[in-house]
Amino acid sequence: MADKLNGKLSTYAPLLLRIALGAVFIVHGFGKLTDLQSTIGFFGKIGIPLSGFFAWVVALVEFGGGLLVLTGLYTRIAAALIAVVMIVAMLSVKFAQGFLGGWEFDFTLFMVAVSLVLIGDGTPALGQVIGGWKGDAAGVEE
Repeated sequence: MADKLNGKLSTYAPLLLRIALGAVFIVHGFGKLTDLQSTIGFFGKIGIPLSGFFAWVVALVEFGGGLLVLTGLYTRIAAALIAVVMIVAMLSVKFAQGFLGGWEFDFTLFMVAVSLVLIGDGTPALGQVIGGWKGDAAGVEE
């Protein structure tokens, strides 16, 4: 009985990952969108070319991607974009600070994003409801 219960409960694991990753990125993305000039200035300071353009891209990926991940709509695509943002953050800023107090949190977010790319959105997910989209659903045969 325990195996049967664990099997049913494990289908909700991606939901927990989506809630955590989505919440973090919605908040961080919203902060960037509402203070875009600071984000542009920071990107310029650390040497990111086209800082105005990339500030918009990162803010939209973080906020929009966070919303998509949280709701389970196009989870794999949104999580992949978030993973790319985390790689750039680690390489451009955080590695110089070392692991502890530097890139450990970014690495954790990266790994959660990659996990969602691999396993999909789980259940429940908006993507499973809208138009019968099942491309992200963990455990759903395609």
